Amino acid sequence: MATAASGLMLTGLRFSKIDTSSSSTSGSLKLRVSSDLTFLTSQLSGIKLSTGEFSSTNSATPISYAPLKPVARRICPFTGKKANRANKVSFSNHKTKKLQFVNLQYKRVWWEAGNRYVKLRLSTKALKTIEKNGLDAVAKKAGIDLRKE
Repeated sequence: MATAASGLMLTGLRFSKIDTSSSSTSGSLKLRVSSDLTFLTSQLSGIKLSTGEFSSTNSATPISYAPLKPVARRICPFTGKKANRANKVSFSNHKTKKLQFVNLQYKRVWWEAGNRYVKLRLSTKALKTIEKNGLDAVAKKAGIDLRKE
């Protein structure tokens, strides 16, 4: 947000200050919109500003947000194993909920068909299965495309 001498700039729209000395409530700031937009969602506070007139055409471009980055979940992509909900039982037999997570490891696995190493985050059970059946067979069964990684 850039400030100018005549007013405030907010996402390409110009707002100008109105004198509040004649107003009964001192300290309040009124804003006048010098654009033909109907509504504008403020990125700073989430409030909607209105010009009072309704028009069907918007001349401003939509606000673009950064795409969400994928979160590394505690699920093995090859076996589908995920956390188990269990009870932690104390000596007095008091039960408390807890999670038993999968033993996930980062491992570089040699991929014969691609003639290179592939870095994967997989469970130890999937690692044993890959050693037994081969990386291509396990990835094909799980529906994983190794060329992307």
